[in-house]
Amino acid sequence: MKIDLTGKTALVTGSTSGIGHAIAKGLAATGAEVVVNGRSQGKVDAAIAAITKAVPGAKVKGVAADVSTAEGCKALASALPEVDILINNAGIFEPKGFFDIPDEDWTRFFEVNVMSGIRLSRAYMQGMLKRNWGRIVFISSESGLNIPGEMIHYGMTKTAQLAISRGLAELTKGTAVTVNSVLPGPTMSEGVETFVKDLAKQNGQSVEEAASNFVKQHRSTSLIQRFATVDEIANMVVYVSSKEASVTNGAALRAEGGIVQTIA
Repeated sequence: MKIDLTGKTALVTGSTSGIGHAIAKGLAATGAEVVVNGRSQGKVDAAIAAITKAVPGAKVKGVAADVSTAEGCKALASALPEVDILINNAGIFEPKGFFDIPDEDWTRFFEVNVMSGIRLSRAYMQGMLKRNWGRIVFISSESGLNIPGEMIHYGMTKTAQLAISRGLAELTKGTAVTVNSVLPGPTMSEGVETFVKDLAKQNGQSVEEAASNFVKQHRSTSLIQRFATVDEIANMVVYVSSKEASVTNGAALRAEGGIVQTIA
């Protein structure tokens, strides 16, 4: 299968690093014009340079905007009025005990992880429906199905994304627009790598030992028994963004290494 998205414009939020950056790079390799997004112009410029170096001939530009706010989403949509592919990737996580999570944290996680995708879908989806082609992908998590006790507020937002993406998919009936979610499991992005390094330091372990122990202790049902790479997650997202994924709609696509112990 050769995925060709030449002529399509793809926006990937939170794409200056981690999974989002890998997705942006993967989409650029298909010929799509990719729009990188992050909060600072410096990071956006660095991400563009990295993708251009990795993918010769890549068509990449960027918009610096904080999509955790209504103002930031409005500014992004103003700078980029139309997209064919919207990847709602921007998100935050933080292990914290339930009784230590203040109201402000619940609100902040909801604004970043959930409202950013709602606002941008509202801005772009009507154009997709009018043009009768489009892809919206929410980057959820297996934590949306297996709510982690160490960060319930994060799990809550990831479950919310599943509900929103399925609901939006209902609005595409009879069109060539699709809305799906992709559910990664533990993935070795930059943010997670920092978290694992901190664990290693606390426990007097190597980074490799800390990563292995985390999966065994906290995601013991994993069938791959390791962290995924960002490129492995990006592969799934690039596929579901493609023309070839035309009958995949309203789905929660698991890329979590078999952690979730259900058939469907």
